Amino acid sequence: MTINISSGFDSGNIRVLSITHTPAGVRADLEIVTDHQSDFYQWFHFRLSNAAGRAVEVRILNAGGSAYPDGWAGYSARMSEDRDNWVQADTSYADGILTIRLEPDSNALWIAYFAPYSMERHHDLIAWAATQPGVDHRELGLTLDGQPLDMLTIGDGPKQVWLYARQHPGETMAEWWMEGALERLCDEEDAVARLLRQKATIHIIPNMNPDGSRRGHLRTNAVGVNLNREWHEPTAERSPEVLMARNAMDDTGVDFAMDVHGDEAIPAVFIAGFEGIPSITDRQVALYHRYRDTLATRTPDFQTRLGYPVAGAGKANLSMSTNQLAERFGAVAMTLEMPFKDNDDLPDADFGWSPARSIQLAKDCLAVLAEMIEDI
Repeated sequence: MTINISSGFDSGNIRVLSITHTPAGVRADLEIVTDHQSDFYQWFHFRLSNAAGRAVEVRILNAGGSAYPDGWAGYSARMSEDRDNWVQADTSYADGILTIRLEPDSNALWIAYFAPYSMERHHDLIAWAATQPGVDHRELGLTLDGQPLDMLTIGDGPKQVWLYARQHPGETMAEWWMEGALERLCDEEDAVARLLRQKATIHIIPNMNPDGSRRGHLRTNAVGVNLNREWHEPTAERSPEVLMARNAMDDTGVDFAMDVHGDEAIPAVFIAGFEGIPSITDRQVALYHRYRDTLATRTPDFQTRLGYPVAGAGKANLSMSTNQLAERFGAVAMTLEMPFKDNDDLPDADFGWSPARSIQLAKDCLAVLAEMIEDI
C-alpha cells in the first residue's frame, strides 16, 4: 500500500513535499502552511495512512522559520490512533528541522502540534452546555467565514465574570480548559459551581476564533489578523470577533476576566497580568496577586517563577485584551498560559501537558475564583 499524508479536514495543516523509501523505512518531508494572509505558522495537524508496522521518519523542513522556533527545543509532537487519546511522539529538533519518528500500529495515525479541539467538538460542547439547567446560550454574531461566535451565560449574581479562549486558534489546550470549566459550572451538585452561580454572572466564549480554528491557523483569523492585538479598536472588517465580544462586555461590565492561551516555549503554567496600564489601582494589583498566589498553593500544575516580563509603568499594550479590560473596566484581568511542551515541574513522559490536565486546571481555577469572588 502507498503511504499517504493528508490534512484536508477540520484544523488540518501540512504541505507534502516528498515521500520516499529509504533503507531504514519511509521518509516524509513536509512543510507547515502559513496562516492565510499572514506570516505566522507553527500549528500542524495531519493524517498518516497505510504505514502500519513500518518505520516512518517525518521531517518538517521549515520548522526553523516558524513563529516561535525556540518552542521546538524539548518539544514532542502528539499522535493518536483513535483521536481521543493523544500521546507524545519521538521528536527531535536540529538545524531548523523538526523530526518525528513513528512506527504506527494501524493504517491511520493522526499527528498534531497539540491535541486538536475541532469545530465539531466545539459544536458538541455548545449543544451540551446550552441544554443544561440555568445556562443561557447566545450567538453574538457571525465571523468573516460565516461561523457563529458562541457565548454561554451561567449564574445570576452581581459580579460580572468573563472567561474566553482561543483568540489564537492553534492554542487548543485553551478550549480543553473551557470544557473543564463548563463541566464544573454545569454540575448542580458542585459546591464551587453553586457558589459562583449565586455570587456571579459568568459569561463564557469557548472559542474566540472559529475561522482560524477550522482553517488550521496558529495565531490569526480568516484575514490574517491577530485578535489579541485588536482590543483597542476592533472593526467589523478585520476583527469582528473582538468587536462582538467587547460590545457584549460593554453591555454587562467586567469585574473579573481570564483570557486562556497556550505558550510555545515556556514549559510551565503561568499567568500574566495588566501591570503598566495607565489607571492601575492598588486594589486591582492586590486581587491579581491574591488570585495568582492562591492558585499556586492549590495546584502543583501552576507556578509563579516562570512567565513573561512585566510592563513598566504606563507601558502596557492596550491592544491586548487583558490590559484593555483592566483599563476599560477596572477589572481584575489576567492571561492564563499553558504549555505546548510539558510542565517540567511535573513531567508526564506519555502525555506531556494534555487535555486532561487542561480540564483539571480549569476546575482548580474556578475553585480559587470562588474563594475570592465576593472581594472582586
